[in-house]
Amino acid sequence: MTTPRDLLIAAMDQPTRRPVERGDLSLALAGGELIDLLSAQAIRLDGDQIVPSHPPAMPDRLLDEAAASLVREAPYDSLDDYLWRRGRGLATAYLDALEADGQLTRQRLTHWTPSRSSPTVLVDSPARREAADRWTSDEPVLAALAAAVGIRDKPTGDSPGVDDDAVATVLAAVDDALRDLEFQRQRRALDEAAFDNIWRGG
Repeated sequence: MTTPRDLLIAAMDQPTRRPVERGDLSLALAGGELIDLLSAQAIRLDGDQIVPSHPPAMPDRLLDEAAASLVREAPYDSLDDYLWRRGRGLATAYLDALEADGQLTRQRLTHWTPSRSSPTVLVDSPARREAADRWTSDEPVLAALAAAVGIRDKPTGDSPGVDDDAVATVLAAVDDALRDLEFQRQRRALDEAAFDNIWRGG
């Protein structure tokens, strides 16, 4: 399995205080892709620029797509550019991939409901158990990405840390992108509230 798939499984498996926003999850999945590409030596970082190498065959179709999507000549992708571009709709792509691989199944409804699609649930599989093992071991990368999207609490000083500078740089870029996305949501909500007040004569 890969970091993005493990993160998605954790997001579906773990109880949360609030639902995980799909946009937040998509940005974190894109960050997980970069971390796996770093681990495979398919990319390196030059500051905040992503410099591709000649990647080995990746064990995952979506990671192959991620590697193929990178700009291969200077000026290269910045971390921020990649996260926003690649992250668009990425949670849906990973859900579809899990379903295509038999990791998800559609739950049978007790009665016919033409207006609603059947919810998807994780099946008991080796992939799900591997993700659960990585989760319970507090593996630092998965823990940091999960905390970024609100699946778990932020790591404390006693938590194992990330000791790779490039990985830490990617995680910081994910945090920055998530803060930007939340700022955009808040600004949109304020704009909509102001517009509503105009129409109400407030």
